[in-house]
Amino acid sequence: MPTAMETPSTTLYYREGNSDKVYRAAIEPSGTGFIVTFAYGRRGSTLQTGVKTASPVSFDAAQKIYDKLVHEKTAKGYTPGEDGTPYQQTDQAERATGVLPQLLNPIDETEAEKLLADPAWLTQEKLDGKRILIRRTDNNIVGINRKGLTIALPQSVVRCAMQIPSQQFIMDGECIGDEFFAFDLLEYACVDLRNQPYRQRLDALYRLPIAAQGAPIQTIRTAVKTADKRAMLARLREQHKEGIVFKRIEAVYTPGRPASGGDQRKLKFTATASCIVAGTNGAKRSVKLELLDHGRRVGVGNVTIPGNQVIPAAGSVIEAKYYPERRFMPSKSA
Repeated sequence: MPTAMETPSTTLYYREGNSDKVYRAAIEPSGTGFIVTFAYGRRGSTLQTGVKTASPVSFDAAQKIYDKLVHEKTAKGYTPGEDGTPYQQTDQAERATGVLPQLLNPIDETEAEKLLADPAWLTQEKLDGKRILIRRTDNNIVGINRKGLTIALPQSVVRCAMQIPSQQFIMDGECIGDEFFAFDLLEYACVDLRNQPYRQRLDALYRLPIAAQGAPIQTIRTAVKTADKRAMLARLREQHKEGIVFKRIEAVYTPGRPASGGDQRKLKFTATASCIVAGTNGAKRSVKLELLDHGRRVGVGNVTIPGNQVIPAAGSVIEAKYYPERRFMPSKSA
């Protein structure tokens, strides 16, 4: 039976015009059963509270009430993101799924060092792609973005997902180009896996026949032992990767982002800076970058613009990704 620490909860936001509202929902233990509680009101004010269940119910019954409640709110425009972008009265209302990803909080080097030595945590590469969940229902396969909205998937990923021997599943991961890298399995064959420890969900994911070299759907590599985690960290830094992710091995899947801490955390190797484009470097896809220093423009290096992006004009401002104490590197928005 799920414990108090394993019961799901979420905080949703809505902002439009003068409206700036927050809505919280949670499953809480009560006696020998569970209740579904909610709170709502203007952000920053004292919230009104209530209970959706007249009396304690089984966890499965509470989960259905909770899922329906979250779905109703997201369909009305509430989102897990604090900007609260509205969906109601738009085509996005029909795209709201009520399925939200578990988001990670950033950590610093000191905390990362502690988690490397802690056997309760594993590591994976932090990918530089788009966070997407893949949901299959019968022969219908859709992508779901970090706001819970349905989106299109690359056809190569769709075809590969159709080969998985189940007509119902939800898989969590990231898309990079035409490839999907899976790192969690939330549902499979109509069985909800969210309340299982991450190690069990990961084992179930690894058992799926999707890890063939070069396949459009791949599974993420994982390190569990301290020596392997340190080796992964060193390799990712050497290869100038995006960062590393830490996940608590026994944690259940909790949608949304906790206010602090949490069971999934990330250490980014890169930072970004808003830079002024000083001009191009000859015929190369390279531009010179400058920063303002007390009103004076100071050169800080060069950056290569990816081939699928337009070379920015001199005087424009771009977001440049760089490794601290290393050369600047372009971000996707450059």
